[in-house]
Amino acid sequence: MTTEHPIFFDIKRYALHDGPSIRTTVFFKGCPLRCIWCHNPEGIRPGLEVVTVAERCIGCRECLDGCPETALSMESGGIVRDRGRCGLHLNCVEICPSLAHEAMGWQSSIDEIMEEIEKDRPFFDESGGGVTFSGGEPLFQAEHLIALLKRCGEMEIHRTVDTSGYADIDTLLEVAGHTDLFLYDLKHMDRRRHEALTGVDNGGILDNLRRLNDMRAHVRVRFPLIGSVNDDRQNLDAMGRFLSELDYISEVDLLIFHRLAAAKYRKLDREDLSFPGYAPSADSLADAKEILEGYGLSVRFER
Repeated sequence: MTTEHPIFFDIKRYALHDGPSIRTTVFFKGCPLRCIWCHNPEGIRPGLEVVTVAERCIGCRECLDGCPETALSMESGGIVRDRGRCGLHLNCVEICPSLAHEAMGWQSSIDEIMEEIEKDRPFFDESGGGVTFSGGEPLFQAEHLIALLKRCGEMEIHRTVDTSGYADIDTLLEVAGHTDLFLYDLKHMDRRRHEALTGVDNGGILDNLRRLNDMRAHVRVRFPLIGSVNDDRQNLDAMGRFLSELDYISEVDLLIFHRLAAAKYRKLDREDLSFPGYAPSADSLADAKEILEGYGLSVRFER
């Protein structure tokens, strides 16, 4: 995906779990995967979006008068948006006194994002941290990602890319030339099961990880541990065998599933396919760590 300016949906400062030390995490909008447990559903769809939080509406009707496409109407349940007519002018967001309308995502220039990153430069210098580009999927906007990576490299800011690895190999290798650390997601080792859970198969993802290993890129594998989905012995053994065959990549972060994104799905009026049973048990966590360490991997938990 290429747009004149990159599209983002969040910037998180003082992040402690998106790479080494204190970091600024920049979230690109748009992702080719549809993981049923996604914790950032607002980052999945490319392009700008506007959502309406019905319970915040005070019935003032100012947004109806201010919408140039008359895409909003007042019904018994509150404000309703005709998404086919909405031109995303964001008048409703600016007008609403109760903040019932929210913009999901914004366009920004590379210079503007660099200004935001540079604000945290003292924290990077003091802690050894840096910037992390996440999403969504940052490789989905590869041209803009590479531009930001180059600019950060010129300023000697540590650069981390948090990615699913789902991209063509030429794109990944160009990004790798300007990246200090990859946080690389592996979600399931079985190709058909991976496709059922995420919407894409994992053949290219695994091949790309092999290529990063061959070029001696610094990679930490991230594995979202999800009860009754991918925490079974068969899948963990398959992952352990695969990673043990890579002679350079040996670090694994186990990401523990949580349901903190449930409110986001309600706000976006999208189905939340996760359920409490996805939270792995204490025994499952311990077993996963033991199994992967049995393959000579260095394993730690990330919340």
